[in-house]
Amino acid sequence: MPKAIRVKGQSLIWEDCEPVTEVPENHVAIDIAWTAVNRADLMQRAGVYPPPPGASDILGLEVSGTVASVGKGVTSFSPGDEVCALLTGGGYATQVVVPAVQVLPVPKGYGLREAAAIPEVFATAWLNLYHEAQLKPGEKVLVHAAASGLGTAVIQLATALGNPVFATAGDDDKLEICKRLGASGSWTRSKGSFVEAVTGWGGVDMVLDPVGGSYIADDQKVLNVDGRIVLIGILGGRMAEVDLGIMLVKRQRLIGSTLRSRTVADKGAVMTALFKHVWPLLSARQIEPVIDQSWPIEEADAAMAHVADNKNIGKVLLQIP
Repeated sequence: MPKAIRVKGQSLIWEDCEPVTEVPENHVAIDIAWTAVNRADLMQRAGVYPPPPGASDILGLEVSGTVASVGKGVTSFSPGDEVCALLTGGGYATQVVVPAVQVLPVPKGYGLREAAAIPEVFATAWLNLYHEAQLKPGEKVLVHAAASGLGTAVIQLATALGNPVFATAGDDDKLEICKRLGASGSWTRSKGSFVEAVTGWGGVDMVLDPVGGSYIADDQKVLNVDGRIVLIGILGGRMAEVDLGIMLVKRQRLIGSTLRSRTVADKGAVMTALFKHVWPLLSARQIEPVIDQSWPIEEADAAMAHVADNKNIGKVLLQIP
């Protein structure tokens, strides 16, 4: 009998669930080997980030595993293929059904454990750096919470594609990792505002900001002319002061961006771009996912607490029995 984690009150319960009886057209059923913890999972569990209409209410936005079966119209995958997938939900389970365009083969040279750490962070990185912000070669990036799974992906991807990165993080140990991954500028949040340090670095052309709140005003101060702030989270609060005068004179743009609620077609386009531009870099080990720790799925509560306490550097994984 397949199993999945259900959120019941404040508890996570690993229990039996309904089996997949039929795979819809253009979909793939995956027997899950690994999934990962994302902050969206913590928010959904807390009741402040419900899944989009029609999506599974089971936590989990990415998986790796083996194709169990395919629906009509799927020609790119066959049962037994090792794959990883970007989900809208449903990853904390033994099996998931996902649109085929959101599935990619495991990169050459990777196992299923590493592959589970790839889809969400590299899809989010690509979407925001090269679709939303339209970064050009040589343009510079400021990324906050740079030691997160996403941050470590952004540093590597941007650096590999010719975009220098300035990283901010919570402590010096995390920043050392960021520097080893390629960040050429860095700042520890405990030292106060990052504005002077980033300005001294020559400013930036884009900020990737998962914090929001009071960070937005400081983001504006470090942006060069035609700079872009891409807001992907509101960990610091949903209200912010925006200096419209600076925005006008420097032609700044503030862009809100989420991945989960986008259409299947949009997600498919991102995954196609990953396969074309990012998979070769992964296979060549020019970039690679950073994995912090892993837990068995039955201990998902401990894994989520680890992320909630900001203890992780890179991705936190869950192994499915």
